[in-house]
Amino acid sequence: MEPRKFFSEELSRLRQDILAMATKVEENLGKALTALKRRDSDLAKEVRANDSQIDAMQLRIEDDTAIVIATQQPVARDLREMVTIFKLTSNIERVGDHATHLARAAKKLSKSGDSPFRAQEHLEKMAETGQKMLRAAISSYMEQDSKAARKAASMDDKIDEEHKELTEKILKVMKKNPELIKSALQVLQTSNQLERLGDHITNICEAVIYMVEGKHEELNE
Repeated sequence: MEPRKFFSEELSRLRQDILAMATKVEENLGKALTALKRRDSDLAKEVRANDSQIDAMQLRIEDDTAIVIATQQPVARDLREMVTIFKLTSNIERVGDHATHLARAAKKLSKSGDSPFRAQEHLEKMAETGQKMLRAAISSYMEQDSKAARKAASMDDKIDEEHKELTEKILKVMKKNPELIKSALQVLQTSNQLERLGDHITNICEAVIYMVEGKHEELNE
């Protein structure tokens, strides 16, 4: 087989593996969101169990990418994509971690019931936006479309707005009810995790822009 043809086939396979990993994470985030909505502790456990599969996918993709770099010695645009793959897998895995945290929060809420902070609606909106944002970011990679990557990254503003609104609401409740500080901090931690989820997807978008245009662009401002 000609070297260039072999490289193209390996690159195509790596792209499909990235898509499969991101799809798995998106599914896990969806299950965590459903667990939160339904107060379903069993579904929350399933999310946590799936996380190990995502970790294994990351390691396999990164090992395969390293082999391609070592054996095919790509240059220019192809090498940028190889470097980008490592950035994608790292950030997709972190999104998966945040989905697991949301599942843990759903499990706690299933035991304690709705909190005085009325946080669930905000957390749900953040997670829903995160799902859409991840799907759009990975689509921009598969399509090699930097404009689409920037559009996907702009969704992070919605997550930040929900996080800010929820934080302000919780701080007001804490001020009037100091006895709720412990539970308030737990809700804030979950909100912080979802805010970080948006940041990691933005990192994916930045990596796509670097891959396509060969320049570093800061989108997390």
